[in-house]
Amino acid sequence: MSVVIHHNPECGTSRNVLALIEAAGYEPTVIDYLKTGWTKPQLLALFAAAGLTPRDALRVSKSPAVELGLTHPDVSDEQLLDAMVTHPILVNRPIVCTPQGVRLCRPSEVVLDLLENWPQGPFLKEDGTVLIDANGRRVS
Repeated sequence: MSVVIHHNPECGTSRNVLALIEAAGYEPTVIDYLKTGWTKPQLLALFAAAGLTPRDALRVSKSPAVELGLTHPDVSDEQLLDAMVTHPILVNRPIVCTPQGVRLCRPSEVVLDLLENWPQGPFLKEDGTVLIDANGRRVS
C-alpha cells in the first residue's frame, strides 16, 4: 500500500505519525513540505480529499498566522491559500495520503484510520500515552 506523509520533522506529532507508519511496515514517501513548499493546486486537492477548508488546515500555533492577520474571519480562502504557498509553515501537519483516504493526522491516532496494518503494540503517542496496547488494540 502506498503511503505519503507531508511531514514537518520539527513537530512531535508529525514524527510520531511517521514512526507509527514505519513501525506498521510501510515505507512511506516523506515530503518535507517546509523545504519543498506547496502549490495552490496541491493544497486544494489535499484539502478537498481530506474534507478540509483552508481555514480548517491553518496552523495558528507557532506560525505567523496571527501576525499576518490570517485569523480574522474576513480573510478569504484565496488569501489563506496564497499565504500558505508563501509561508508553508501555515499548513497544519502531518497530512497523510493512502488508498484509504487523506487526513490531517492531528491527533496522531487519526493515521490508524488510513492504515490496513498497524504496528505491534505497545505504541505510544508523542505525549507518552498508550495508542496501541501490548495486544495490538487501539486505546482511546
